[in-house]
Amino acid sequence: MNKVIVIGSPGAGKSTFSRRLRDKTGLPLFYLDRIWHLADRTTISREEFDARLGEILRQERWIIDGNYSRTMEVRLAACDTVFCLDYPVEVCLAGARERVGQVREEMPWVEETLDEEFRQFIVDFPITKRPQMLRLLEEKGHNKEVHIFRSREEAEQYLSF
Repeated sequence: MNKVIVIGSPGAGKSTFSRRLRDKTGLPLFYLDRIWHLADRTTISREEFDARLGEILRQERWIIDGNYSRTMEVRLAACDTVFCLDYPVEVCLAGARERVGQVREEMPWVEETLDEEFRQFIVDFPITKRPQMLRLLEEKGHNKEVHIFRSREEAEQYLSF
């Protein structure tokens, strides 16, 4: 395990899982949210994002935290291990609510509220994003070590190695 992606719905706990995995493995951790978002709540260009992601992918070892479906195929091609946090919507909504007001390593600002558009994205994730994510894992994940966790308890059990 040298090149890892952690994917799943917002609020699933990808960043928390990624930090704990980093602490256990010593692999460098990169947050896609930290790359994409600027402190003033704007974003960088897609071209700049793709260039930064390319620099990370060329490194020998990494954990990349974030779903970002537009770039998932390239990350999946480059990794050797995938952790997919495939949790129910209610779990993800609770996770997103719990982090409101918290300083987070993976974001350049503190969320003051659970934005309605973001909440709806989480609610819609199983319909709009999850099928594509699972299809890519099925089609492109054959030579990868793929772990799909359906509950926080399953992820916690894995991390207790």
